[in-house]
Amino acid sequence: MGAGAGSEAANRPEGLFDRIKNLRRLDVEVATRAALATVIPLIVLIALGRIDWAPYATFGAMTALYGRSEPYRIRLRTVSVAALGLLVSMALGVAMAASGAALPLLAAGLVLVIVAGLLLAAAVGLFPPTPIFFVFAYTVCSQVPTPVDEVGPRLLVGVIATAFAWTLTMSGWLIRRAAADAPTGLFKTLPRQPRVRGAAFHDSTVWLAIVQNVVGVLVAGGLAIAVGIGHPYWAVVSVVAVIPPPGAAHSTSRAIHRIIGTAGGVLVTGLILLPGPPVWVLVLVIALGQFGAEILIAKHYGAALLFVTPLALTVAHLATPVAVPTLLVDRLVETALGGIIAMAIVLITRAVVNRRNAPSPVA
Repeated sequence: MGAGAGSEAANRPEGLFDRIKNLRRLDVEVATRAALATVIPLIVLIALGRIDWAPYATFGAMTALYGRSEPYRIRLRTVSVAALGLLVSMALGVAMAASGAALPLLAAGLVLVIVAGLLLAAAVGLFPPTPIFFVFAYTVCSQVPTPVDEVGPRLLVGVIATAFAWTLTMSGWLIRRAAADAPTGLFKTLPRQPRVRGAAFHDSTVWLAIVQNVVGVLVAGGLAIAVGIGHPYWAVVSVVAVIPPPGAAHSTSRAIHRIIGTAGGVLVTGLILLPGPPVWVLVLVIALGQFGAEILIAKHYGAALLFVTPLALTVAHLATPVAVPTLLVDRLVETALGGIIAMAIVLITRAVVNRRNAPSPVA
């Protein structure tokens, strides 16, 4: 009877509770929050006739990308710090754009964002542990033409989107408290326990990552501008995405995944944008891109870029429309440029570290 019952249980169709447990392994909760945090503000902007303000809403929505797998008391700290970092990065970028800042000042602002972003991530335990979203927010906002009288409204959009994303990210706290009697295993476990580390400001691995990022973005951005490629910030973001976080292994595989994944993503984006779809289709693409990226980002970086690339290009297209073929070529070329430079930095760093750690020859 026991064996028969066990066999019957094994062959029983999967129930609703089992399906929920399987879905939660796919980070559906995080992906859904991220998609809603992005799309709902964009729908409001469409209703207001200001979809050109999409970047500020999108960067504010990136607050929902933080706090993954963290208990809510800790998440309160990390998500709040990340939200502040995104808002400061946007504000600095908007100020640069409105003032018509010269290239040296723009570069100084970029260095400041990288240094502060990496120190902040290491000290508070942010995940991702790199300044990629801060850099992305600063570089894009600094390049979008901004009339002085629109500085306040654009930043207000960013503040509202950030607050909305923060609320969504923390909403699970109330849901879990309300469902305290729910079956064990209904909710995903929250094992990540980042701690505040004041010593991060003196950590040599953090400063090594800072030097790598600063050198990489200045070289990549400078080359992109010198060659005359549009959207030079994509080369910059590509460097920051590929350089490993402090203390991580220096591998070139991430650069290869980024270049190949972006190439596939550019192809997908071309199929979407070239027919000239209406704006509601573009918003749907952004929602699906955000959702798919969060599902895949921890599993396969290259595959995630098939969603990240259409997401990023669609937001750029909404903000400052240009010819779609030009947009696609710029993205592909600059991603390859940034990836190659980052790969070179990774290889040089690895060689230097290995040489330092090599045993001294016996006399």
